[in-house]
Amino acid sequence: MPKDKKHHWLPGDEGLDPNRWMALGVIAIASLMIVLDASIINLALPSAQKALHISNANRQWVVTAYSLTFGSLLLLGGRIADYVGRKKVFMIGLLGFALASLIGGFSQNQGELFAMRGLQGAFGALLAPSSLSLLNVTFTVPKERAKAFGVYGGISGGGAAIGLIMGGLLTEYANWRWCLFVNAPIAVLAVLLAIPNLHESKAKGDNKYDVPGAVTVTVGLVSLVYGFSQAANNGWANIHTYPYFIAAIIFIAAFFAIEAKASHPLLPVRVLAERNRGGSYIGSLLVGVGLFAMFLFLSIYMQSFLHYSPLKAGVAFLPFTVGIVIGAGIASQLLPKIGPRPLMVFGMILATVGILLFARLTPTSGYTSHLLAPMLIMSFGCALYFIPNASTGLHLAGEHDAGVASAMLNTSQQIGGSLGAALLNTIAISSAAAFVKGHTSLGQKVGVYAQVHGFTTTFKWGAVFLFTCALLSALMINAGKESLTEPENSAGQLI
Repeated sequence: MPKDKKHHWLPGDEGLDPNRWMALGVIAIASLMIVLDASIINLALPSAQKALHISNANRQWVVTAYSLTFGSLLLLGGRIADYVGRKKVFMIGLLGFALASLIGGFSQNQGELFAMRGLQGAFGALLAPSSLSLLNVTFTVPKERAKAFGVYGGISGGGAAIGLIMGGLLTEYANWRWCLFVNAPIAVLAVLLAIPNLHESKAKGDNKYDVPGAVTVTVGLVSLVYGFSQAANNGWANIHTYPYFIAAIIFIAAFFAIEAKASHPLLPVRVLAERNRGGSYIGSLLVGVGLFAMFLFLSIYMQSFLHYSPLKAGVAFLPFTVGIVIGAGIASQLLPKIGPRPLMVFGMILATVGILLFARLTPTSGYTSHLLAPMLIMSFGCALYFIPNASTGLHLAGEHDAGVASAMLNTSQQIGGSLGAALLNTIAISSAAAFVKGHTSLGQKVGVYAQVHGFTTTFKWGAVFLFTCALLSALMINAGKESLTEPENSAGQLI
């Protein structure tokens, strides 16, 4: 067995990595930090909005500035991880994410906060694909890989629970800024554990970067999201709105034109061409829209209309996390037995039902009567989808494309989240404004009812996206359970 001076095992050696379960723990800690950040920020948003005087139209940028840079740079981050070294990029991502979080915690205005959230996203774009591709090359036995993905998903769900409680505690008893500061000790711990337990791996062959592709896709997506933001302020047909949509179309079209001809494309057509991977990526985008919308608007609803403290709101979200953890455990057990498609389709149907139930909310709705059951239903459905989707998104990718394939899973969900937060925030504001004009008889209460009407409208739209994902999964996912029980070689072929 080949050895180097630092490690007794290298990816590609015969046999199993003796440190693979410790490696899973390290990767889970990194995932925990990202999940913590997402759940904490949603709870801190009302306090940060008030402290930094952020308007309703701009509040989505606290979420979108992160998810947009994260999603648009993930493909490049995946390639950097493949070429520079997955372990090295993993540690750079951890430290950079922590530094951006520290600086963001000292923000004095909305511009500074948005900028640091964007920088967090950029380092997250290095961290996330290196994490998943390290998992993919460390666990080479399909049954162990399915178990690792299940543990990974379950710990991510548990991290959401920790984030909800921690976010509530920090916002209520310290300050919303500590919701950013907390990332630093987690990152340092993960780096210290990564040094002895993770093994370096790289893609072989000619490694070059597609910078024009990265620039055009980033500019295109930023233009699209900014266009949604301008629509909330000025209307869809305003001169200050539609030029951004035109620019988005031009740059995104240019991106795909570049990818078709580039010798080293950021997003190789072969990665998208396999129907299971393509279906997984489009599905992740659609799920991102509905999921981000639910957390964004329910967090505001609980604190503004149910008058929950940040801590109470965090506790109120815990059933969602419980559903994710239970669903992830069941999905990891069923996946090798029945294959991915039944789980993905049924999961998205459940999630659609859950988010539709949120559309019944009124300004006087109760938690147990209107929020508890929908949370459990939606979270369980999402978990049934996420675990098999992680496998189909990497289906027959091979070692060379492991990074970009895993990056596409995160990319599609984050882009869905950023587009969804911008689009659905705009829909909420527009719907609320239309409600005010048509219900003047409500008097002073019209504003309260209008805002909740805006929220329920977004939940209905979220249901449309989730149900579309269920249909897409039924039509595109055809990988059988044999793809999960038979090993692959380095080229991504079943052996």
